[in-house]
Amino acid sequence: MPIPEVKLLRFGRFGDARGYFTETFRRSDIERHPELASLSGLSFPQMNESRSRPGTVRGLHFQWNPYMGKLVRTLTGRMVDIVLDIRRGSPTLGRALLVDMPYADDSDTSEWIWVPPGFAHGNYFTTPTRIEYLCTGEWSPTCEAGISPLAPDIDWSLADAALKSELDAVLAGAPHITDKDRDGFSMASWLADGRSDNFVFGRI
Repeated sequence: MPIPEVKLLRFGRFGDARGYFTETFRRSDIERHPELASLSGLSFPQMNESRSRPGTVRGLHFQWNPYMGKLVRTLTGRMVDIVLDIRRGSPTLGRALLVDMPYADDSDTSEWIWVPPGFAHGNYFTTPTRIEYLCTGEWSPTCEAGISPLAPDIDWSLADAALKSELDAVLAGAPHITDKDRDGFSMASWLADGRSDNFVFGRI
């Protein structure tokens, strides 16, 4: 991944004439994998599921006190995940990734994306889609904020150009997006807010 703290975790499916079986999550596999050392020892006290219509844009959300990292996967349909670095002092501060994560019944693998604390997270959808995500912290409505996906000062240079064009088309249409998400912070206005000191590179 262009931002090394963001991880894709791929797991196998074991298929036969009946269908397939898979272990979607096993803690010991994560703890034995050297590239996933940052996930070792994490607990997930909350698990969420959402369903989205085509043209939906969610995010870009983040939380502190407690911090919330997210392990996210697609259950049906197609999710394109949006991950934005909001860590002060980070070499990728203000840069965003787009990760295409369609569900495929006939694939012999599937995957999670790990979005650690210090990153704003969202997604967009072009088909009816259900996703689930494990969270390292419980929701705290008084300690959450968001960057608008329409913010003009997000740096999309690390994002796949075709996915960015698709996101632009969704946003230029009549997207299903909440006023809260549409009217979120820009990067500049968030960094001018004292609460942004909760996210400092190397400290979370």
